[in-house]
Amino acid sequence: MSDPNQKIRLRKKRIQMLAFTFLRLMTGINVAALVVFLLFIAVRGLGAVNWAFLTEMPRDSMTAGGILPTIVGTILLSLGAILVAFPLGIGTAIYLNEYARQGRWVQLVRMGIVNLAGVPSVVYGLFGLAFFVIWMGMGVSLLAGSLTLGAFILPLIIGAAEGSLQAIPQTYREASLALGASRWQTVFRVVLPSALPSMLTGLILGISRAAGETAPIMFTAAVFSTSRLPRSIFDEVMAMPYHIYVLATAGTAIQQTMPLQYGTALVLMVLVLGMNLGAIVLRNKFQKRY
Repeated sequence: MSDPNQKIRLRKKRIQMLAFTFLRLMTGINVAALVVFLLFIAVRGLGAVNWAFLTEMPRDSMTAGGILPTIVGTILLSLGAILVAFPLGIGTAIYLNEYARQGRWVQLVRMGIVNLAGVPSVVYGLFGLAFFVIWMGMGVSLLAGSLTLGAFILPLIIGAAEGSLQAIPQTYREASLALGASRWQTVFRVVLPSALPSMLTGLILGISRAAGETAPIMFTAAVFSTSRLPRSIFDEVMAMPYHIYVLATAGTAIQQTMPLQYGTALVLMVLVLGMNLGAIVLRNKFQKRY
């Protein structure tokens, strides 16, 4: 007579194998879809990418020339958004996790942050148009677009930063306070350095979202075409997401600009990847230090 425990073990092993097979299959599907997507963009866009495409101004109603203004505008908008959102997000997370008295009010604030993270990007665009462009008189400008993008990625930065702070063991704080450090010193010399590498993960996600968004900038910063690069924060700019949108939906030469659309999309992906790699290198540097 067979051992009942052995049957149970075999059954559990089969279930485990089926579960792992299912997870591997799902992972393979996701990886395959990503590879197909990247190859599709690369094959269609690589032919349009050359030195002139990257360094020249658009010509002939954007059916010829390059995309230099869109590259510069995208980089400036992304960096501006990070400069706005990252300090505010870190400061907010520190206050909520380290200083605020935990209670109903803090729970409501956290709930509001989570809800803001789910608001459609076009709503942020309309907010930026009404508040920054019109009410504050900034006009369609690099500054208005950066502030709008900063507001858009701020809930993401706050959530990632607060999660990083919550992951630091409470014993770190208690040991620092026991050695005579003040609460301020404990936060900024013990807790924050330990949490900073994980916080930079939020920075990476923020850069990706800021660089690839169209709706928040189409009302506040981006223009159809411009003949010069921005000279101040109050100048309007071109940006790659909006440029792709314009090429694909406006005008009478949509088929003629098809290679430019895919070429711009390819450059945008490479640019986002480059900025993400820079943030990853910075994160790894802090991880080794702390």
